[in-house]
Amino acid sequence: MATGMIRAAGAVVWRGNEDDPEVALVHRPAYGDWSLPKGKLKRGEHVIAGALREVREETGLRVVLGRALPPVHYMHGGRLKRVDYWLAHALDDQVAVDGDEVDEVAWLPIEEARRRLTYVWDRGLLRAAGAAPFVTTPLILLRHALAGSRQEWKGDDDLRPLDERGRAQAEVLATVLGAYRPAVLVSSHSRRCTQTLKPYAERHGLEVREETALSESGYDPREAERLVRDLSAAPEPAVLCSHGKILPELLGMAGGALRGVRTADRTLAKGGFAVLHRAVNRAGAVDTDVDNVDDDAAEHVLSLERYTT
Repeated sequence: MATGMIRAAGAVVWRGNEDDPEVALVHRPAYGDWSLPKGKLKRGEHVIAGALREVREETGLRVVLGRALPPVHYMHGGRLKRVDYWLAHALDDQVAVDGDEVDEVAWLPIEEARRRLTYVWDRGLLRAAGAAPFVTTPLILLRHALAGSRQEWKGDDDLRPLDERGRAQAEVLATVLGAYRPAVLVSSHSRRCTQTLKPYAERHGLEVREETALSESGYDPREAERLVRDLSAAPEPAVLCSHGKILPELLGMAGGALRGVRTADRTLAKGGFAVLHRAVNRAGAVDTDVDNVDDDAAEHVLSLERYTT
């Protein structure tokens, strides 16, 4: 008998004006229900990659992820099932269905969608989605992927490369980071950091900007804070790749740059990352990882999310 939690992922996919959005519901003929696009993760699949894949398979839509929504838990076949969800902005609205698993996609205003949804937990997700702005800009703080043993490396530690597992993590990150479409890539000049971002950069034709101030060997708190503040204020999604010893301080700097918001101390696993979502001129709900938001501030951290690869 199968045991353990079933993991799945999906999204509240929306289009139009964020003040009056439409969301996509899928109809599943096998169950006769209306639900949000979602599905089980494949073995070893990153939860964000799974969310992108399931949305694409069930609706044909390409999306960019926004803030995470509360995960849903329920029993399925005698096992606990967890479904992770995100807000996701549709980059187009041309749906495509296979007619087997999903035979119809409906775009509906939120109130109408809430009435049509079959399951109470899906209706709750729409309430959570509406509790804060739909449009946010992410800043991703990323720890470099696995790079073997520091003690066994005989050369300059800045030249220590990713190992085989680290290169595999970097390939996964190329897909996962693509969920947020970061256009600005900044990294410690250490090889293991630049190599972590290289697959994503190559897929999207972007350059990785190297900064010695973000490295272990050349860390400069004042210059690092300037860089973080610039990225926090940038109009485009950005990713910053650095080292485990430095990232908690950088994360605190990012919280400070966002109008004095304090962020909890965070230790990221190698290849792990934290995403800070902000909205301009918007007040919204703040999750349990972020507190002390100034309601008069022009920018607000709406969520701080942490992931591993």
